[in-house]
Amino acid sequence: MMVIDQPISAQRSDLWKLILLVTIPAIAAMVLTFGGAERLLPPASWWSALVNTDNAKSEELLFRHAFMPRVAVSILAGLGLGLSGILIQHLLRNPLAEPTTIGTNAGAGLALTVATLYAPGALENGRGAIALLGGALTTLVVFALAQRRQFSPVAVIVSGLVVSLTCGSASALLMAINREYTEDLFIWQSGSLIQNGDAVARTLLPQIAVCSVLAFMFLRPLRLLEAGDESAGSLGMRPAAIRLIGLSIAVAMSAFVVAAAGVISFIALAAPAFARIAGARTLLQRMVWSPLIAASQLWLVDQLIQFHFGEVAFPAGAATALLGTPLLFFFLLRLKTVTLGSREGTFTAVTPCGMPALLLLAVALVVATGLAFFLGKGANGWGWIAAAQIGELAELRLPRIGVALAAGAMFGVCGTLLQRMTTNSMAAPEVIGASGGASLGVLALFVGTSSIDRLSLGVAASFGAFATLALVLFIAGRQRLSPEKLLLAGTSVTTLASALAALVLASGDPRTDFLLAWLSGSTYTATPSQAIATVVVALLLLSLAPLTVRWLAVLPLGETVSRSLGLGVVSARAILLCLVAIPTAVATLAIGPLSFVGLMAPHFARMSGFRKPAVEIFASGLYGSIILIAADWAGRTIIFPWQIPAGLLTALAGGPFFLIAMSRSR
Repeated sequence: MMVIDQPISAQRSDLWKLILLVTIPAIAAMVLTFGGAERLLPPASWWSALVNTDNAKSEELLFRHAFMPRVAVSILAGLGLGLSGILIQHLLRNPLAEPTTIGTNAGAGLALTVATLYAPGALENGRGAIALLGGALTTLVVFALAQRRQFSPVAVIVSGLVVSLTCGSASALLMAINREYTEDLFIWQSGSLIQNGDAVARTLLPQIAVCSVLAFMFLRPLRLLEAGDESAGSLGMRPAAIRLIGLSIAVAMSAFVVAAAGVISFIALAAPAFARIAGARTLLQRMVWSPLIAASQLWLVDQLIQFHFGEVAFPAGAATALLGTPLLFFFLLRLKTVTLGSREGTFTAVTPCGMPALLLLAVALVVATGLAFFLGKGANGWGWIAAAQIGELAELRLPRIGVALAAGAMFGVCGTLLQRMTTNSMAAPEVIGASGGASLGVLALFVGTSSIDRLSLGVAASFGAFATLALVLFIAGRQRLSPEKLLLAGTSVTTLASALAALVLASGDPRTDFLLAWLSGSTYTATPSQAIATVVVALLLLSLAPLTVRWLAVLPLGETVSRSLGLGVVSARAILLCLVAIPTAVATLAIGPLSFVGLMAPHFARMSGFRKPAVEIFASGLYGSIILIAADWAGRTIIFPWQIPAGLLTALAGGPFFLIAMSRSR
């Protein structure tokens, strides 16, 4: 999307905003840094402590090998994350993209989890090499899948998201099974800047420097992509090669930071947004200011952690999300426009599908539902339930099946509505804040009370979901329910919830097993009344969603075209958001904050050939139900009598299947 140049006076005003956005956090961080250093040593001893380590006192050793390396790593990590974030968002033309999007962080996390559990000897020389290897392998998988489509933004985004979800679910499953051995991994997955020597800082400095030089040397080809792939190709450039090289630089920087400090993903998402909001108009401006903003903010956050918590291992990623989300909300409220978005289509099959294929999909759902009820595993092994057992097992299985069926349908339909309304392939029910808000409500209840029952859980999740949803809609409503502002605000809430969840899970509280099960998406506690309520809401959604078919066909054409065709854009968006928000909140309350179903069911539908909005709505709902019913059935049978949360299996099993289907689609 092109941006019209502003007058010089406006540019100067924007420059002051950018300078203040960097200098205020940097000055505050510097004051805190000097204060922390003075608590260790008098200023006159700082230089000698840095250069002379012979016969040093304990305070001098702490200053030299812990305090100053931590300052250096926080600044270097911020620079790397800020630059990698803006590169990824520019190359994928999506304001929600960041290193997590393309699988790097999830691959590093899975590699460390496997090494911790099954090859602890590999960690003797540090986690860096393991994290780099895991991140590199998953990124190569993403690039291999995207290569067939000339590294188009949608191909990279979708394959990266699926790889991330699959690796993340595998890590979560391994940690759930081996809970007592992996508490420190929760800390690492939320970022940790604690240092024991300057080896990490010495290694990270040349890595970030080399990647930064390469990125700025590659500026001209990157700028050509702003005009579109066709324009770049007409000028003799190869968009696929530009995207591959640029993503490789960004991934390398992200992997180096992950290896050094763990996963601190919010900075990579927020810093480019701050830069654009504050007035960085050109790519060069964003590449300069985004790293500076990220570095100053991460430096400040880490100093605040040390000031308040001392040397307690408070995750830096959780802290950046906790402090950065309100600031991002404030800037979004003042923002008039967001200029970066994704306008690409998604994958489709060669032959469009209509009602016959939809009926076939409905038959598949009926078969899956029947198998989930009648086929199972018991004390005597696999088998069909006897007629005498139907009444007894119906009380146990029907509520779970009903909740899975209804929640899957709601997530699938809501995903289609959002992706078509925002024209963003990364849009899913979770990004509007309802799921993240429900998680925040449950986390607040978990921290504030000693016992959790079903009623209090439902009340806390409901309050959190609708409170955050109201906040997100208020922010987006200041600019005609802008899809870009809606997605940025909702994603910030979801990121905050994920960071706080990791922090709580790392606390060692014995109740975290219950919390982990709910966050992973499970139907363990489904009741008949809960099943009835979710089915009713799902039926209402399926009856109302087809009425929006015309809007879904027109909105992707853009606001100008939509208005010229007589569509009330704001009212249409508001109604669609209500249709998405309420079922999402209900489904989240029933089964937990699932990530995979609402994101991928619409892509399954389009890859199967369901292109028209009407049939795509129902196909997405059917796919969502099938996925969730199958995952719930597998979760209660694979390791019987123990159970695996459906949310983990949904991504763990559905991810590879989706990637195979994507590789065969056009």
